[in-house]
Amino acid sequence: MAAGEGGVVGAGQYEEPSGEVLGRAAEAFGLLAAPARLHIVWLLAHGERDVSALAEQVGGALPAVSQHLSKLKLAGLVRSRREGRRQVYYVGDPGVVAVVRLMIGQLAEREQEQEQEQGPEHRRGSRQGHGQVYERGAGPVRRLRGTGA
Repeated sequence: MAAGEGGVVGAGQYEEPSGEVLGRAAEAFGLLAAPARLHIVWLLAHGERDVSALAEQVGGALPAVSQHLSKLKLAGLVRSRREGRRQVYYVGDPGVVAVVRLMIGQLAEREQEQEQEQGPEHRRGSRQGHGQVYERGAGPVRRLRGTGA
């Protein structure tokens, strides 16, 4: 298939990323694999917050959220600045925000379409209880920890 037909671009027509770049990308994706950290980045993509506000919105303990923020900060995904006695966190890499928004937006849209297709009788059992994921009409599939650690 030619490149213009939606196929794979031939060798020499793109620059392959270095092992270092691929390693950094894998680390970033690994950090975002924890639901709590992904939630934190999602929230920060919509505005700056301090650790107390993040802990409240994520539903995690303050020390756990602080640990998540430290990891995200070390990776350069989140930054902070001091405002008086508060440490305010914000997104450190707008490109990562674009990826997070795209992925979550796509999955949310897909979920909404599935719910519309299945009708109201299937929605009742789709999610029950905080922190548990249920398959439609089934019992708990797995328990999601509030901190994502």
